[in-house]
Amino acid sequence: MGLVNLMKPQLLKVPQAPLSSFSVRQDKVPYINNKWHYHIEAELIHFKNGRGTQFIGDHIQNFKDGDVVLVGSNLPHYWRFDDIYFKNAPENCTDIRVAHFCEDFWGAQFLNLPENKGIKTMLEKAKRGICVHGTAKEQVADLLEKMLVTDGSRKIMLLAEALLLIAESPITPLVSIGFNNDFKEAENERINAIYDFTLANFKRPIPTKEVAGIANISPNSFCRYFKSRTRKTYSQFITEIKVGHACKHLIEDKISVKQICFESGFQNFASFHKYFKQVTGKTPLQYQKQFLAKKSHAKSITSKKVAWEKDYSDVNSF
Repeated sequence: MGLVNLMKPQLLKVPQAPLSSFSVRQDKVPYINNKWHYHIEAELIHFKNGRGTQFIGDHIQNFKDGDVVLVGSNLPHYWRFDDIYFKNAPENCTDIRVAHFCEDFWGAQFLNLPENKGIKTMLEKAKRGICVHGTAKEQVADLLEKMLVTDGSRKIMLLAEALLLIAESPITPLVSIGFNNDFKEAENERINAIYDFTLANFKRPIPTKEVAGIANISPNSFCRYFKSRTRKTYSQFITEIKVGHACKHLIEDKISVKQICFESGFQNFASFHKYFKQVTGKTPLQYQKQFLAKKSHAKSITSKKVAWEKDYSDVNSF
């Protein structure tokens, strides 16, 4: 897997149309902003199609089809799509909707209005990253879709509605409260190299000396350096990558749990079980069972909705 400038993200200038106060676009390639970066604009993104690993501040987790994420102003992030999306196969195409907006684009006083207290508080929390869940996720995704084809005041109203939906939903920030995003420009290439190397080699043991060589620093200095910038040890970082990889296989449910253990780079089943539960709070089987149950429930609801709509249509046809 490719990597980012983990320690030092790049400042990106978000393009904006001359007659628009904020930008909304559709991306269908996996390498757009495929680097560790940040920008002054907040970012609201819907992954209509596409899976991979998301890095937001010091937080790592998988993203998948349907996910909606809000990243606050100046918060470093990176969406690394799975390798399958880089093979130019028509059946594996990425498709995302993303809006970028400055928090004060609607005027300096808008968020200070008493009616907008909820949105203002939510945007403060978004500076640690927010994953949108539940019914709000589908609603926000639909609003982003509409923003793509809407102009004028209605477009601003759609964004406000999306933010209000997020503000009224349960919010759990992703990034730890002590995360420091005060980066130095010189760290850019070094962190990018560390991430690239790790994501490409996590399935095998990686000696500290080897990755320190990639970073061009001594092994002792590397350990201190990595922890000071990410608030976790390098071994913790690799474990989270391995567990994330295992989660993808558990969701796909195509190979056995034992196969997933070794495919994800764990040397034995005991350590796999231990670290998986440490990271996710569940055993591998509990994680898989819970996901499959949610998937089955979602299919059941969809089937009932389709049946109801058909019955309703049949009734109204008389």
